[in-house]
Amino acid sequence: MADTTKNRLLERLPDLSDDKPVLIAGPTASGKSELALQIAECFGGVIVNADASQVYDCWRIISARPSEQDEIRARHALYGHIAFDQVYSTGHWLREVIPLLSRNTRPIIVGGTGLYFSALTEGMADIPTTPPSVRARADEMELHELIHGIETKTLQRLDANNRARVQRAWEVQVATGRSLREWQEETPPPALSPDNAVPIVFETDKAWLNERITRRFDQMVQMGALDEVAAMRGKYDPALPSFKAIGVPELMAHLDGLCSLEEATEKATVATRQFAKRQRTWFRARMKTWHRFDVAN
Repeated sequence: MADTTKNRLLERLPDLSDDKPVLIAGPTASGKSELALQIAECFGGVIVNADASQVYDCWRIISARPSEQDEIRARHALYGHIAFDQVYSTGHWLREVIPLLSRNTRPIIVGGTGLYFSALTEGMADIPTTPPSVRARADEMELHELIHGIETKTLQRLDANNRARVQRAWEVQVATGRSLREWQEETPPPALSPDNAVPIVFETDKAWLNERITRRFDQMVQMGALDEVAAMRGKYDPALPSFKAIGVPELMAHLDGLCSLEEATEKATVATRQFAKRQRTWFRARMKTWHRFDVAN
């Protein structure tokens, strides 16, 4: 039965006869990592991470990082190679992935972080790194204070409710003396055009995906996600990006006695569903020319 499903999925893929890089984007829990494994086994290639939470070495279970068994099935790159407190941005990821494009082995780039794919296929402005002192100031500010300090045209392009995006724009403007919009308008050509790759984006039925999300987080807990989070409890800093991975704040709250495990699981499941909704919205808006792939049918 599994082989039949595998063959059915592979038969629906675009032509993979040449060695073009394969890009697989999709919402969390949609099965994109398994498809990447199948492609690697059948056509060859190295699976390259494009998920911001899966870069951290402390999270294998909670981030749904490929298992040790998966890593035996095919080569993997850029997974679990960053320490929990290490600064890692889209720019860092892009600099690491570009060398993989020119090697003899076909890269199969898979993940759910839309910014990574956009930086790769649309280009990314070379904005200087924000000094820690500027970031520390921003961390202490209220959202409305950050918004007030951003250049008007830049602000018009932002989701003003997205703290991370707003804070990034404020930090760039304060640190460089130039607005984020000005930097973005000087974006260089992309490292990889979608025309020179096989770009695939998952489309999934909402009810089907929500059921998988619920089932997967329950499985994570059964596999030891709580122990994984507990091991990092003494180092927990909610301001660090690594600790913002969905499931971590919720399970930390349970460990601190603020909620039951059942309540933590429910909160993490809801947060994952909300995240998947934002991912689908991003993919629809930014990946209109990509091959659509509905794994549920």
